[in-house]
Amino acid sequence: VLDFNDPFSTEVKPRILLMGLRRSGKSSIQKVVFHKMSPNETLFLESTNKICREDVSNSSFVNFQIWDFPGQIDFFDPTFDYEMIFRGTGALIFVIDSQDDYMEALARLHLTVTRAYKVNPDINFEIFIHKVDGLSDDHKIETQRDIHQRANDDLADAGLEKIHLSFYLTSIYDHSIFEAFSKVVQKLIPQLPTLENLLNIFISNSGIEKAFLFDVVSKIYIATDSTPVDMQTYELCCDMIDVVIDISCIYGLKDDGTGTPYDKESMAIIKLNNTTVLYLKEVTKFLALVCFVREESFERKGLIDYNFHCFRKAIQEVFEVRMKVVRSRKHQSHMQTNKRATPNGTPRMP
Repeated sequence: VLDFNDPFSTEVKPRILLMGLRRSGKSSIQKVVFHKMSPNETLFLESTNKICREDVSNSSFVNFQIWDFPGQIDFFDPTFDYEMIFRGTGALIFVIDSQDDYMEALARLHLTVTRAYKVNPDINFEIFIHKVDGLSDDHKIETQRDIHQRANDDLADAGLEKIHLSFYLTSIYDHSIFEAFSKVVQKLIPQLPTLENLLNIFISNSGIEKAFLFDVVSKIYIATDSTPVDMQTYELCCDMIDVVIDISCIYGLKDDGTGTPYDKESMAIIKLNNTTVLYLKEVTKFLALVCFVREESFERKGLIDYNFHCFRKAIQEVFEVRMKVVRSRKHQSHMQTNKRATPNGTPRMP
């Protein structure tokens, strides 16, 4: 496994581990969220038999590594260096198949969480109760309550009540998997409070009901304002991004087929039949701001556009600070590497 020992890579690119039993849906989640694979196509995916690493570098904020682990990994195998793996991990997503008997999955979850916590207490533990599309609403709630109770009881019996587990009901056949991944990724963005504060200032001065800052590639929202998130609102935003990108790919390119479908001129207005306006504007080549505005407030579009210009400028400044940090850490990593080398360039043995 490459780069597990690189301290710089884990500082700049936090790792997200996808774990769970075989056939729980780990690879399907990754393919649907980050590769635009149709949920129906995932039925033909083969079982993962080795650790698969993927870099997700859509922007300076959505910038991490995903490690997809085979379900049959044995923590007691001496060839499996779990300490090295967990040491640089930002989030551990454990996927449980809600349509299967989950007792074995809970036992594996407990083993995984306790081992990971001893190595790295700062890991965020995220539990995806997956494949809930086949359950009724009452059954979903009951399954989540039962898994939540059993998992926390196991930790309490081991004297580890301070470990916090976050639970999500997910399915690749609706937007629940994107919303769950959004909340996981947000915990790994150190600039999140700054982004949320900027969005709060923007909507309060523009008469906007709700605003999301989206990564247009994955449809993960990396930040939103402090008002509650409604699932239907989020789904409308995702659908709008799909419409904008699809139409831009048809009409947004030059006659010779060159250019990019999503650029600084990208924007869209969709008027809904409930006197609400959906407004999308390009922030960077990977980010979009999607807003919900009342029709009467949208009459002051000039004010909204001016405030958006200020918002975009502030986001660019946050980017610049981020890049300075990255360059500084790269320089420090390079200096440390040089110090560990002998004059003839041969690394010293530890």
